[in-house]
Formats: sequence, structure tokens, C-alpha cells
Amino acid sequence: MRPVRSMTSCVWFAPGRANLMGEHTDYNEGYVLPFALAQGVTATAAVRPGRLLELRSRQVPDEPVTIALDALEPGAVDGWAAYPAGVAWALHQDGAEVTGASIDIDSDLPVGAGVSSSAALECSVALALCSLSGVPAERRSLAAIARRAENDFVGAPTGIIDQYAALLCQEGHALLLDCATLNVTQVPFRPAEADVAALIVDTRVAHALVSGEYGRRRAECEEAARLLGVPFLGAVTDPAAASRLADPILRRRARHVISDSARARAIASALASDEPLAESYRFTGHLLTEAHISLRDDFEVSWPEADVTVEVANAAGALGARMIGGGFGGSVLALIPTGRMTAVRAALTEAFTQRSWKPPEFIDAVPSAAARRLA
Repeated sequence: MRPVRSMTSCVWFAPGRANLMGEHTDYNEGYVLPFALAQGVTATAAVRPGRLLELRSRQVPDEPVTIALDALEPGAVDGWAAYPAGVAWALHQDGAEVTGASIDIDSDLPVGAGVSSSAALECSVALALCSLSGVPAERRSLAAIARRAENDFVGAPTGIIDQYAALLCQEGHALLLDCATLNVTQVPFRPAEADVAALIVDTRVAHALVSGEYGRRRAECEEAARLLGVPFLGAVTDPAAASRLADPILRRRARHVISDSARARAIASALASDEPLAESYRFTGHLLTEAHISLRDDFEVSWPEADVTVEVANAAGALGARMIGGGFGGSVLALIPTGRMTAVRAALTEAFTQRSWKPPEFIDAVPSAAARRLA
């Protein structure tokens, strides 16, 4: 790699993301349609002497975590520090000479809410380390490096969607990503122009993607693809093809992946069309709810708080809603006419209170720009 000018300090921000459509389609090489959030992770970094990486987090106010760069290997670091440590390891594996650094982390993303706080952490740190070390930071290559950190160092079997969203999204757009070819298309997504707002409802049920259920779903999808004679389920475009699978569980898993990938393409087409905005967003809302039913019944990764959120939000006037993220906890994304926002929030808070659940937390999901240098 040709070096670039290094610096002694820098501040980088990487956003979280919400996935408008395409859940569990990324590792199946189907289509996804994420957009970046205004909220994210900031990495304030400075060169430090020696081959050491010193990490601090405002959200985890313990002693700093200090790691020897030359001793990094998968399994050597646990907890939140494994993500930035994994980035340094993956950069080294890619041939980069990473300098010793002191990095302070701050975030306004909820952890475990399905808004990709881990990828935002990885990408902000990756950009900071590249700046300090004089390493070229081509965005697509850096996304692959950050994904490798999460897959191989942390041990979370995630796809590429989170890192691509954090590094490539544009303000006022969603990113249609073909996970088979990694081709991207910027799709206009400006709900405010249609008097609609996107709202993330954090159900306060944290999820952990390293858990066995995520890996089990992935293995089921791989087996379904093998039985259908394709390398990945994303290669199948006809949802009826799933009916050829004799095993009812594999049939349901395949049906979800194939249909969700089709929904991502359909929404992208609608949002980019010349149809009236109101009609495009009503169509998008309908597909959100359709996708939630698929995730609940066919992929079986929903949870009670998410199901209640979708039902109550739609009854209170939302255009549609669905769980986002890997499942088994996290958040719901809803499209809501601005005039119904107060009513939807109130209805959800009341529904959670009646069930003695922790009250939900709300995040305004404004389609925002990708990672950027702040200082």
C-alpha cells in the first residue's frame, strides 16, 4: 500500500444504521437497504510511544484497556475493547503498519439495540488508526477489514451490511447493496418530504449476536441453499422455490430470505420512481409490516416486545413497522406520518407500562451521512 501523510491526532465519527429492508439477507448474498443514522461513535485518537494500543470508553468508565499490538490474536481481548483491538489486528493482517495509539471512545448509540454500535465503533477506530499510521483508507477495503475484525477476532458471524452502511451511506439516501457483487446504489430516502418520519423504538431487550441462535439460522440457510443447488439463497429470486424444500424449518428460513431480498429491491424501486411520495411511503410501510411477519413466523427471530411494538404502532397510525437487526432483542423501525408521531409514542409507552416492561426509548432515525473526520 502506498503510504499517505500521517498525523499525531485526529477525531473520527462513524454512524450507526437502521436497515430499512433486508434482514438476514446479507450473509445469504441477497439485497439489503440500510441507511445511516445521525447517532454514532466518535474516536478521538493520538499517537503514543511504543507498540501499545490504549483504549478508553466514556460509556465504560473503568481503567483504560492497554494492549500490546504485537501480541494481538483472536481470543486475546474480550468485552467492548475486542472490537477496536480487532480492527488493529485486521489492519496488520492486511499489511498495514499500525502505530501505537491512545483512543478515547464516545457514543450516543444504545448498545444491543440493533443499530450497529459495534460496526460504528470498528469503523471510527479504523479510520482513526489509518490517519495516525499514514495508511490509505479506501472505504470498501476498510469495510472488509472492519468486518474481518468482527468475524475473525471478536467471533461474531455477521455480514458486511453494517460496515458498508457506516462507510458508504449518503445523507438523505438509503444504500441498496447487492451482497453477492457488493455493488451499491444510492436510493433517495427523505421521509420528511412526504410528511413522514422514521422512528426507532428501542424495546430495551438487549441482543447478543455471538449467541448460538444467530449461528444456527446461518447454518440453516446454508443447508437450504445446498439443497436448492445454489451457493447462497440470495441467488434465488422466486419465493416459490422454497416450497421445494421438504424440511418445514428450512422451507420457512429460505422463504424469508428470498422474499426479504425481493422486498429490499421493491422498496428501492418505489423510492426511486416517479410515483407520488405519499404512495411510495405507504407501499414501503406495508412491506415493513410484511417483513416483520416473515421475521416472526418464518425466520423466528422476533421477541414479544417487538411484536407488541409493531401491532400497537400500526394501530396508532404508523404506515408500517418491523423489527431490525439480528433479532432476539433490539429495536423496531416504524414509518409514521408526522401528525401521528405523538399518538404512536404515547400508545407504545402505555402498552409497555401495562405489561410491566421497561418503557421503550425512541430514536429519531434521520437518514444521514457516512463516517467522517471531525478534527
